Amino acid sequence: MVTLDGTDPTAISALFVGEHRPALASTGERVADTLRGLLIEGRLEPGSRLSEEAFAAGLNVSRNTLREALRLLAHEGLVVHELNRGVFVRELGAEDIRSIYQLREIIEIAAVRNKSTHTAAGISRARLAVTQGLAAAETEDWAGVGTANMNFHTALAALAGNSRIDRLTRQTLAELRLAFSVMKPRRQFHEPYLPVNSNICLLLEAGDADAAADELQEYLVRARDQLVEAYELRDATA
Repeated sequence: MVTLDGTDPTAISALFVGEHRPALASTGERVADTLRGLLIEGRLEPGSRLSEEAFAAGLNVSRNTLREALRLLAHEGLVVHELNRGVFVRELGAEDIRSIYQLREIIEIAAVRNKSTHTAAGISRARLAVTQGLAAAETEDWAGVGTANMNFHTALAALAGNSRIDRLTRQTLAELRLAFSVMKPRRQFHEPYLPVNSNICLLLEAGDADAAADELQEYLVRARDQLVEAYELRDATA
C-alpha cells in the first residue's frame, strides 16, 4: 500500500474507485467519513495538502460539499486550514499522543471489561482483524498490519454496543493513525503487538473480560510511551 499525493487529480480519482467512494455522497458528513477512513488506513500522510479540485472530482461531489466535510475534519483536529495555502493533514505532537491514549484507555478498556455488552459477532469482528493483521505480516505489508490494528481496536470499542462510542472511536483512531508516521521502520513498531492482539482476542473468546482488559491496558501504556518517546526525540532533533 502506498500513500498519496493529495494534489494529484489522477491519483485521487483512482483512490475513490470502489469501496472508497461513498454510496451516497450527498452530505458533508458522508464525505468526511470517507476521508476519515483513508486516514485510518494510513493513505494520507501528515502534512499532505488536500487539493480541493482533486478531492471533489475523486469523490464526485461539489466543492461546497467537500468544504463542509473538511470543516468537520478540521473541527476534529484531523486537518488544518492554512491561509492562502489550502488544507493539510494535521501533524501531531507528543501532547496529542498523551491525550489520544488517555481517551482510548477510557473507551476501550471499559468496553472490553463490560462483558454484559459483548456479543459473539462483536468478538468475531475482533478475531477477523487479528487474522488480517497476521496475514499482512506474512507478506511484509506493515502498513496493512497497521490498518488491521486499527480495525482490531475499532472492534474492541464496538463491544460496548454504543453508536456514539463507535463514532468517537473512528475519529480518535483516524487521528492516531497520523501518529504512526514517526514510527519507522514500521515492522519494529507493529510486529510485537500482533501476538498481544491475538491473546486479547483469545481471552475474550474464553469469556475472561477482566484479563483481556488488563492486558489491553498494559498494551496501551506501552504503545503510548513508544510514540511519545519518538515524538520527543523528533522535536529535540528538529
